[in-house]
Amino acid sequence: MATSTVNAKASGTFSIGGDLPVNRMGYGAMRITGDGIWGAPKDIEGAKKVLRHVVELGINFIDTADAYGPDVSEELIGEALSPYAKGVVIATKGGLTRQGPNKWFPVGRPEYLTQQVEMSLRRLKVERIDLWQLHRIDPKVPVEDSLGAMKKLQQQGKIRHIGLSEVKPHEIDQARKVVEIVSVQNQYNIGDRQHEDVVDYCAKHNIGFIPWFPVAAGKLAQPGGKLDSVAKKHNATVSQLSLAWLLHRSPVMLPIPGTTSLQHLEENVAAADVKLSAAEWKEIEDSAK
Repeated sequence: MATSTVNAKASGTFSIGGDLPVNRMGYGAMRITGDGIWGAPKDIEGAKKVLRHVVELGINFIDTADAYGPDVSEELIGEALSPYAKGVVIATKGGLTRQGPNKWFPVGRPEYLTQQVEMSLRRLKVERIDLWQLHRIDPKVPVEDSLGAMKKLQQQGKIRHIGLSEVKPHEIDQARKVVEIVSVQNQYNIGDRQHEDVVDYCAKHNIGFIPWFPVAAGKLAQPGGKLDSVAKKHNATVSQLSLAWLLHRSPVMLPIPGTTSLQHLEENVAAADVKLSAAEWKEIEDSAK
């Protein structure tokens, strides 16, 4: 598929919290770190170049977290993109600590989360975080305590909107009693639909759904499979078809594919131009079950 005229505007828009309009095709900044999402990337200047190209392609929703690196992803975003172009929304997360490569441990204590928000503000070089998301609910800390601290920061003007990650509908209901929830970030793609109920919940309440791991993997994506044959027919890649399906699946869907390659980045954004008929989408969905 041609990528020369690619722009994320083709993915349509969604208004986070009713007042933050973003193009629906976003960018996930987890991969601009070292192996195991640990330490700095091998090519720091290359990572910054990708971030700048993200904005050039019309992507104005970038998702990161204090745990990516840790700190590295936020620092690179702040260095590469600050001062931010008008309309660029940076979402970050807090609540997972790091003990080494590929090691993640939830900590939701109010004083810890408050400290992390202050540090994120500094690294991202912003005065207010557009969207702060609780990276995981800490089983040892009542979610009311974790989010209560974030509500205070929201009232102080340090956080604009609050979201959740890896939750089920009953947990969203519980959180919404404390503070308004405008987004949910769960693992989801055409081959992994364990959170179908959460997508439907978010659509019903106009909450943005941010699917991480948005591209189908495994058997479904293999050469010669259903996704592969339909992708070839539409002069697209399996990855592009996966992203296009997400955009088709729900108007509240905000895919955030991540990459460290400029070419791959353009390919991802071009997925917004992949158009299939309702019958073709149904055939793909049925084959993915």
